[in-house]
Amino acid sequence: MQWIDIGSVNDIPRRGARCVATANGRIAVFRTGDDRVFATEDRCPHKGGPLSEGIVHGSAVTCPLHGMVISLEDGTALGPDEGTVRTIPIRVVAGRLLIGIEADRVRAA
Repeated sequence: MQWIDIGSVNDIPRRGARCVATANGRIAVFRTGDDRVFATEDRCPHKGGPLSEGIVHGSAVTCPLHGMVISLEDGTALGPDEGTVRTIPIRVVAGRLLIGIEADRVRAA
């Protein structure tokens, strides 16, 4: 796995998100109210809504298009909805956000 620095944790407001464009697609990076961070693909499994524009609550995000709620911990839809989004490994090192990309998925931009 290759760890890529994408910026400071302080670049993301609490209960907010940012989108990172990578050669492997758009990744949504979330910061919860209690300063946990998560990363998923930036695409709702329902109709492809941009999850980075959704509402972060607890450890979940609500899609801005149709209200589908996605767990940020495992990428599964909550409640009566079905579907999953791919989660991306993320960690904080000295205040910097690092996302993990499998070496076989890294390609030139």
